[in-house]
Amino acid sequence: MPLDLATFNNAFLRARERIQNEDGVDIAEVQAGLRALVPDDASEHDQEWTKVLIDRLAEPPEPPRDWSDLYYEAGEVHAGAYRTGAPVEEQLAALAEARRRIWEIADRAAPDEEPHIRAMTRSLEHLERELRDPSWPVQETRPEAQ
Repeated sequence: MPLDLATFNNAFLRARERIQNEDGVDIAEVQAGLRALVPDDASEHDQEWTKVLIDRLAEPPEPPRDWSDLYYEAGEVHAGAYRTGAPVEEQLAALAEARRRIWEIADRAAPDEEPHIRAMTRSLEHLERELRDPSWPVQETRPEAQ
């Protein structure tokens, strides 16, 4: 019987959230419940990746990251780029300017933080593309009426 991916993923996400947010959770018991969802005859690949995920539940979470002032500055630029209700050309200009400024900030950031700052521009780029072409990224095709 193959692994029921949706059932496993849902159970895993609930288990991880429970372990992270509740005190006194019996991690071994949670892990056993997840292991029971993996059939003995599941593929070797499915057995391996589920085992890795289940085993990692027992590892203490990493401490929250301390971001630099540059990261927060880039976040403010990112948030300020959204100009809903403004004309499209004004929105496009604001998005382009924000992306330029975020890249400049990333150039000054520490090497381990720089890619995280640059990543802020992705959602701005997607929004810009959508403003330029509202059918991006998906173009609906409707079958002709018969």
